[in-house]
Amino acid sequence: MAVIEKFLGQRVEVPEDRRYHSKQGLWARAQAQNIDFGFTQPALILAGGVNDLDWLVKDDASVQAGQDVVFVITGKILYLSAPIAGVVSFNPAVKQNPSLASEDPYEKGWLFRMKPEVNKEEAWRTLADSQSYIESLKGSEGFKNPEGLKGGVSGICKAVYSGIREQKF
Repeated sequence: MAVIEKFLGQRVEVPEDRRYHSKQGLWARAQAQNIDFGFTQPALILAGGVNDLDWLVKDDASVQAGQDVVFVITGKILYLSAPIAGVVSFNPAVKQNPSLASEDPYEKGWLFRMKPEVNKEEAWRTLADSQSYIESLKGSEGFKNPEGLKGGVSGICKAVYSGIREQKF
């Protein structure tokens, strides 16, 4: 397990036994003939957790890589796309209780499962390893603001936060 001690003021874990779709902050875990996908802890911290979600395609639909499959409301609105082509199925437990995605992101909080169109090993190789994923985070707000300071590291944001704090309502 790789650990980042200070990522936007929090300690986060990145399992080394998984692969990653860095662009969307998703982990991937091989299961029999399928690959499960869910949010990584760093992605959840950057997004502000999961408030709600909905499926954009029917369960057991055949999808192409890059096709949007999940609509997620976090601190932002996100559209998650299928990292690989194949048949997608969803985790009904996380639909009923979206907080599972944040509370147990690496086990019960998986979002969707895909049966790859190509063989699983070929699909698996298209995903990044844990070190590549961590490297992709180096330019993120989490690494730029390891203490999790309000207003982040941007001079403009700091000025706005400072100005708001000093206002009398």
